[in-house]
Amino acid sequence: MRAHDILPDHLDEARIDGVAVRKGSVAAFLANARSLSDPRTDDAMRAEAEQHIREALPALRAVGLFEVLEIRDARLRAWIESLS
Repeated sequence: MRAHDILPDHLDEARIDGVAVRKGSVAAFLANARSLSDPRTDDAMRAEAEQHIREALPALRAVGLFEVLEIRDARLRAWIESLS
């Protein structure tokens, strides 16, 4: 399967199990996860990254991201699991 089989170029989102999943959801999660894992991230940026991850979790779960990949950062993994 290729990316365009799930979300063709002319579309910006797909519905998976009734959840809207936008293009870039996984890439945005990775960027936010890197920010949270970086000790140099200030409190304001950390709060923003946390909020963006909270908002994206339904889509990330709908695509099965956490069923296939495990987050290496133990603190980040525990925090995300606590949001279930």
